Formats: sequence, structure tokens, C-alpha cells
Amino acid sequence: MKRVCVVVGTRPEAIKLGPVVPELRAFAEVDVVHTGQHGAVVGEVLALFGAGISRELRREAATLPVLTAEVVLGLDEVFGQLKPDLVVVQGDTTSAFGGALAAYLRRIPVAHVEAGLRSHRATPFPEEANRRLIAPLADLHLAPTASARANLLAERIPAHRVVVTGNTVVDALAAVLADRPAPRDRPLVVITAHRRESWGEPMRRVARVADRLAADHPGVDFVVATHLNPAVRQVFDQVVRPRANIRCVPPMPYREFARLLAVSALAITDSGGVQEEAAALGLPVLVMRDSTERVEALDDGGAHLVGTDEELVTKTAGLFLQSAVAGRVRHVAPCHYGDGHAAARVARACAEFIHSEN
Repeated sequence: MKRVCVVVGTRPEAIKLGPVVPELRAFAEVDVVHTGQHGAVVGEVLALFGAGISRELRREAATLPVLTAEVVLGLDEVFGQLKPDLVVVQGDTTSAFGGALAAYLRRIPVAHVEAGLRSHRATPFPEEANRRLIAPLADLHLAPTASARANLLAERIPAHRVVVTGNTVVDALAAVLADRPAPRDRPLVVITAHRRESWGEPMRRVARVADRLAADHPGVDFVVATHLNPAVRQVFDQVVRPRANIRCVPPMPYREFARLLAVSALAITDSGGVQEEAAALGLPVLVMRDSTERVEALDDGGAHLVGTDEELVTKTAGLFLQSAVAGRVRHVAPCHYGDGHAAARVARACAEFIHSEN
């Protein structure tokens, strides 16, 4: 059988590649290599999909340059030992870029899951650079949407190397929500923030928004799911005052977080994955960024760019919450990000690519 290495470094990668690994195993020996970027949480997420870790790199990096170097060097050694026929990377993380570069330097073909997303700006940092750097290194570009495919074609990626698959996050969401939770009696708002460009004062503004909304809407419950980085959690602990209707919680297991989103009335986030999950659930989402590469939900009105301006976010959220209290908030539109069969398409495209190359 052919051998495929799947590189996973972060929780979002684990969520989106978890459904892919079992599909790949139908035609190849699969080694899941964890770079250590997000620690033990990666293994916990992969276990939901029966996708165990085969190899794990030791990581000591405290900065992006050192992390990048460690990932490239560590994966170079692993690829040298395993000699895979294909390396699969996902998204726009340092692990994804490092995996693509290490494979390229060993002349191993690279398949890029969730290829073609573009903000057409320098941000998000470093994600926009990572995904642009992966494109010329990849041999197979697995685009989640037609607009992502168009971005790749505009960059002169050959059309026969681009396959539109849908986004595997929809597969993951369907798997963990096989039994849907019961509706809540009170409206619920989920708030998340983690991007590097939000660190510092923008993150403090997000925390102040959470505090103001909880104070202004005592009949609504708020859950702030904070990031793995303790500096992010510290901001919310300092700013958000104790109230009965708001909780700041550490990172939640994926199944638990998905079930929380499924019964929410509104999401406020800077996360790309949450934007996609919200669209799949018909959940309105306020995007706390100045731009987003997930443009499809903006076009149909399910997502709204609000930046981190406190007044704008508070006012916009307030309008949604008035509807939520009245029971009129769900956004009904087709989900542009997938139909729950993206993982099978990814695996099929990988199998066809490997066989075409031999």
C-alpha cells in the first residue's frame, strides 16, 4: 500500500483532519505526525474520530521562528524515516507551512487541505503568509469553496491540481452532533478570541465588550471560551466582572464546544473555524476582524464584520439579542462550506493523485 503522512499541530487542524484520516486509511498506510504546537489537546480531538497519533515531535519553541525551524527539522527526520508517497497538511498554521516545506525539500508531494483562502491583506498574522507560502510548495490543492479555487487559479495554480471538496469542519461537526442537544430556555452567546493580531489592546476591547453585553442583557447567558495561551485568559479575568450570566472558561473539549454552539443564539469571534461552524448551524456570527477570508457567509448575511470597535460590536450584538429574546434569530441559508462529505472527497483526490503520479 501507499504511505501517507498527515501533519497535525493545532486543535483546529485536528478537528478538520480528524474525519480525513479514516478515509485515507481505505487506500493507504497513514501516519499521523503531531508537531506538538498545541500539546495534548490535539490527541484528544483526533481520538473523537479514531485517528490516533503515530509520531510526536518534541517542541521547546517559544517564538515563531524557532517553532518553524523545529517543525521543519523534526518533520524532515520523520519523512526521511517513513518515506511517504504523500504529505497532507491543513490550513494556515506554522505546522502546515513547516510540513509543506519539509516535504518539498525531500521532494515528497504535498496535498494542502483547505487551500486557497485569502484575505488579500497582510493579516491575519502569520496565517495569511503561511497559506500563501504553502501554495507554491503544494502539488494538490484541496479547496473548500469555489471562491478558494478562484483565488488559486488567479495565482496561476494549474486547474487540474485544484479540487473543490467542501470544508471538512462540516464533517467534524456532524460527527460530534449526531445527537443534537435540547434547546435552552434562555438565549446564549458564545464569545471566542485568539488571533495574534487581537493580542494586546484589541483583546482588551473584546473583553470589555463581553463585560458590557453581560451587564446590558441580564436575560442572556454568555460563555467566553478563552484560548490555550494564558495571556489571553488573563485579559478576560482582569476585565470581565463577576456576574451570574457570564462565564469565562478554559478551552473546551470539541464535542462540548460544538454542542454549545448548536444551542446558541449568537457567536462573536475572530475564529475562522467558528465562522464555518456557525454557517453550518444557521447561527448568526459577528466577526471581530477587519477582514475575513471566509467571504461566503458575509455574502448571504449570516456573518457580519464588526472589527474590535467596542461601540459597533456592542450595538450590533444588542440588535441580535433583541431578536434572540423574542425568539427570532436563527439565520436560514445554504451552508457554503460543505455538505458533510468533504473528507471522502479529500481522500479520493489524494488517492487519484498518488496513482496518477506512479
